[in-house]
Amino acid sequence: MKILALDTSTEACSVALLPGAGAEVLSRYIEAPRGHAELLLPMVNELLAAAGLTLGELDALAFARGPGSFTGVRLAASVVQGLAFGAGIGVVPVSTLQAVARRALSMASPAVGGVLVCNDARMDEVYTAAFLRGTPLGLPERDRFEQGPPRLLGTERALSPQRVALPMATSDARPPTADPVRWIGAGHGFRAYPLLGELVSERYENLLPHAADVLALAMPEVAAGRVLAPAAALPVYVRDEVAKVPAAPAPRGGV
Repeated sequence: MKILALDTSTEACSVALLPGAGAEVLSRYIEAPRGHAELLLPMVNELLAAAGLTLGELDALAFARGPGSFTGVRLAASVVQGLAFGAGIGVVPVSTLQAVARRALSMASPAVGGVLVCNDARMDEVYTAAFLRGTPLGLPERDRFEQGPPRLLGTERALSPQRVALPMATSDARPPTADPVRWIGAGHGFRAYPLLGELVSERYENLLPHAADVLALAMPEVAAGRVLAPAAALPVYVRDEVAKVPAAPAPRGGV
């Protein structure tokens, strides 16, 4: 299995490459406020050259499809779409918030059951979603803490920080008799809006998405044959407004 993954959905710009089954993942990661368009393709070319691969030899291209920066998610989607069309390979869109959740859960204690992801969406909002820890994958003893993909509870939304709340982690997601979920928080929304920290037991407020997690989440999709046509490389914005429109001034009296 050979997969290349990209992420430009936040200020982090990253690329990860699995050059073959059982091989070590190669990755590049840069945090920059802008310039992702200039950084991305050189990083792709660098990893392919290091692995001695061409795009046509890959099984799929994965990318963080959002929600995130409007410019960033458009960039990753358009680059992946163009590369996939040119190389004749398929694509796997991956949630930016799920990628952050995976990284947070991999860093947290195995006792942690869920993660609330809040990424700063500007405009006094956060992109948010809650995820439960995935079920164990049945890996060898040395990898016993490795879990399956984090499971989304509810939907991904753009909300004001005051409206963010933890979901009820019951119903089909957890047995009614299960112990209460221990929640952690992840994402730079916790840094921008400290009040969110009251919802969780601990938080990773500087955590940004990484293409290595996008790659890990794409692997079971590729293995199961759930690879889409290049035209399906589309961004997910969650909200439609790029900027708030100022309210019209109130009419002056006495006219």
